[in-house]
Amino acid sequence: MAKTLTPRLNCAALILAAAFSFTAPGSPARAETIIDVRTADAEMNAAIAHARETLPTFWASYEAPKPSETGHSLKVRFPTGGSRGEHIWMADVKKLPNGGYSARFANQPRDLPGKRVGDLVEFKQADISDWMFMRNGKIVGGETIKPLLKSMPKAEADALRARMEQP
Repeated sequence: MAKTLTPRLNCAALILAAAFSFTAPGSPARAETIIDVRTADAEMNAAIAHARETLPTFWASYEAPKPSETGHSLKVRFPTGGSRGEHIWMADVKKLPNGGYSARFANQPRDLPGKRVGDLVEFKQADISDWMFMRNGKIVGGETIKPLLKSMPKAEADALRARMEQP
């Protein structure tokens, strides 16, 4: 029987939205922020490598979450043509009997025609580029978020940094 990440898509999407919400209190809501990163970006590639190296931390919490650990999500790369790809946060992850995974898009795909938030897709472990979950209200993991902080306005980056668990 496949194990399902908890909470379900709607709760995970809310956590992701909160984690990536860059709207200041009292400001009008903004569209989802997308930051383009080149495939050759050394800092991002190092973050992806570190996330993959620490994936056992994610799976340990996934298999036996503590009461304070919720909102487990994976970031997965989907090919978009040539060597290009789109990295998207996924929720409602399930391990499949064939060794692969299925999950639902927690963000709106931009470069995957016909795909939408909530659509179910399958992928392999090699496609995983990041992971995160919440522990005591702080983001654990999220390695690919860190290189993006320098592209954000300082106040927004500082607010997001404050939500990330420090090692």
